[in-house]
Amino acid sequence: MKNVTLVFWFAIVICTILVVWGAIAPDHLQTVTADLTGDISDYFGWYYLILVMVLLAFCVFLMLSRFGKIKLGKPNEKPEFNLPTWFAMLFSAGMGMGLVFWTTAEPISHAYKSSPSAEMGSNQAIRDAMQYSFFHWGVHPWAVYGVVALVLAYFKFHKGYPGLISATLVPLFGEKSMAGLPGKLIDTLAVFATVVGVASTLGFGSAQINGGLSFLFDTPKNFTMQLIILAVSTFLFIFSAWSGVGKGIKYLSNANMGLGFVLLLLLFIVGPTMYILNMFTATLGNYITNFFEMSFRISPLNEEGRTWIDNWTIFYWAWWISWAPFVGVFIARISRGRTIKEFMLGVLFVPALVCFIFFAVFGVSALNIEQNAIDMISQYSLETTTFAVLQHYPLGAIMSFVTIFVIGIFFITSADSATFVLGMLTTNGDIHPSNSVKIVWGLAMSAMAAIIVYFGGTQGLQNMLIIAALPFSVVMILMGASFYKAANKEIVKPKKMEDKERKREEKEKKKMKKDKNHVPVN
Repeated sequence: MKNVTLVFWFAIVICTILVVWGAIAPDHLQTVTADLTGDISDYFGWYYLILVMVLLAFCVFLMLSRFGKIKLGKPNEKPEFNLPTWFAMLFSAGMGMGLVFWTTAEPISHAYKSSPSAEMGSNQAIRDAMQYSFFHWGVHPWAVYGVVALVLAYFKFHKGYPGLISATLVPLFGEKSMAGLPGKLIDTLAVFATVVGVASTLGFGSAQINGGLSFLFDTPKNFTMQLIILAVSTFLFIFSAWSGVGKGIKYLSNANMGLGFVLLLLLFIVGPTMYILNMFTATLGNYITNFFEMSFRISPLNEEGRTWIDNWTIFYWAWWISWAPFVGVFIARISRGRTIKEFMLGVLFVPALVCFIFFAVFGVSALNIEQNAIDMISQYSLETTTFAVLQHYPLGAIMSFVTIFVIGIFFITSADSATFVLGMLTTNGDIHPSNSVKIVWGLAMSAMAAIIVYFGGTQGLQNMLIIAALPFSVVMILMGASFYKAANKEIVKPKKMEDKERKREEKEKKKMKKDKNHVPVN
């Protein structure tokens, strides 16, 4: 494996220790990490709420300010991917498979299992369910991804730095420090968060696909089936990673978005169409109206309300931060050649709008079944909720079959993207990491997922991801400050030159006017 750095070996050692811990003592791993995540929610909940809003404000500021004209690349460089492909790729990496399940499971949970503030099953609980689903999957997570992706793309493609998290902090701490141990530790943290995040998704995803196949075709629901699904998926995503970003990930992302929208359109037509349209409109209005209240809601005087916020909003914010190294690096890689304004408009608003539409169609269709007492959708497990919803509508079998394909491709593209990101982070920022490095990371993530799922340590693995989010949140703040320092210097210097030239021209004009008005005396 050529060009691998110390970060590769640091990360491999840490991940091996974690796997051994999860295999030998899964209950101990879960207990220790659960205590830590509980303390983080209790003591840093306010911090996460403020931080994510600051990141969102920073994104809007960059989009509307003079920084918006800066290109994430050389002055005359064109974007590598067209807009539809770019949107499909960033969406597949950023949300992916989780969206297929949470679009039904989350609104049902908020309305009938644990409401944010209303009586469960009431009309207000249903309104809140959709409003908070929009909130958790809207512009906030994309602001988290956007900051990391923007800073990485700016320093890599505009400044020519290595494509590493540590390289973005050079303006603050100097090249020597970031090339040394502090920089290696920062990059190892990013690799660790990516490996753990994707491994937990692979483990959870294989269980979800197994649950869907069992629900539809009555296949066995056990570890052997999950292992077969994991093995097939590993082969497919490694093959895709071998072909590169411009081929495998590009084609799979386009195909998946196409299938996703076919599924969306089918359910919209055969489902409660007018109810979907009305709820979408009302929920979008509620989301905008209550945007700031939800963003800063922490319920200091309501223990039950605070518990709900810890379990949902704080958890989500920490989850998005922990995924930011992986998603941020990938979005940066596919965004070369775009201006900051174009980048922020695309990353912030387009995926958020797509999430709103998916939640409106799938979430309202699920709520409609529960409201009409056709079946208790709320009684189904997470991995079968979507299939249970689809079976109650015309063309349910076809839509369920398409859903399996969509989940499978999301599964592959997420892992595919991760192997590229890990390869890049462990080969000194090489945007074309060798296939051998990508294969090693692909096999490592799958093995980690299989071992942890077998020994029951999935929850502990997810807790580790939330724990990793806290130190990385500090890195994100430093990344934003570093970008502002470098970009501001880039803009201020030409402006000073322009002001100097303008003053010189004004001085010349005054002198010419004075000479013209001067009448010589004979």
